Amino acid sequence: MDFSSICSLVAFICYVTATVAVVFRLFHPKGPNIVKVLLIGSLAIVGHTLATTHFLFAEQNLNFALPNVISLVSLVISLTVTAMALKYKVNLLLPVAYSFAGLWQLTSIFIPHSSNILLPTANFAIASHIILALVAYCILIIAMLYAFQVAYINMKLKDKNLIAVSHLPPLMQVEGQLFTILAIGTLGLLLSQLVGFVFLNDFLANNAHKTVLSLAALALYSVTLWGHFKLGWRGHRVLVLIISASTLLTLAYFGSRFVKEFLLS
Repeated sequence: MDFSSICSLVAFICYVTATVAVVFRLFHPKGPNIVKVLLIGSLAIVGHTLATTHFLFAEQNLNFALPNVISLVSLVISLTVTAMALKYKVNLLLPVAYSFAGLWQLTSIFIPHSSNILLPTANFAIASHIILALVAYCILIIAMLYAFQVAYINMKLKDKNLIAVSHLPPLMQVEGQLFTILAIGTLGLLLSQLVGFVFLNDFLANNAHKTVLSLAALALYSVTLWGHFKLGWRGHRVLVLIISASTLLTLAYFGSRFVKEFLLS
């Protein structure tokens, strides 16, 4: 087993351990031991980072094979949620982020990481577009996780099940954070599209399906924000819109790549 595989395996074990530590004490009177969870999660992130870095960088280019991109996205999400847990109660988000990252690290040991898609880091416009797009995607996926958390808290409050939400933040606080995160992610997605249209030649022609799906997702995110701040939308309607937009964005970023690199290879 090579170094990257060892790092992935360590990350998987730590992610699973941290997930179990949260889930098994989610409804405990004292709640999860967050210090313990974050320490184990941090070890997982270190292993995850080492493994991802090994595969992602090829000489002076970025190896943007689909497994590497997914690993990078899951790393950013795990790192962000871990950082948020230092200040906010995100007990529902941690096991979701950690379990997905852990399972992907285990999967990455057994799948190829080679690709013909090598992106030159010297091209500032391409690098800016990719970085903005990936950061925006990570933020918007976190917003979707927040939307699920809002829906869960709201459901338990309607059922008057106060024990289930005793270790979760107040509904209004989570909802406020949701729309702040959603606004930041939507702005990042808008900027990534503007960079593509302005600075990249034949941006629409070379990436027609990706661009159309990304713009459709951008429209849905924007409508969700407008509906909330202007019409007071919240609850189930917001959750459905965010899930729909995130699905479109995921198809835009990963759909054709999956077909090309796994089904047609």
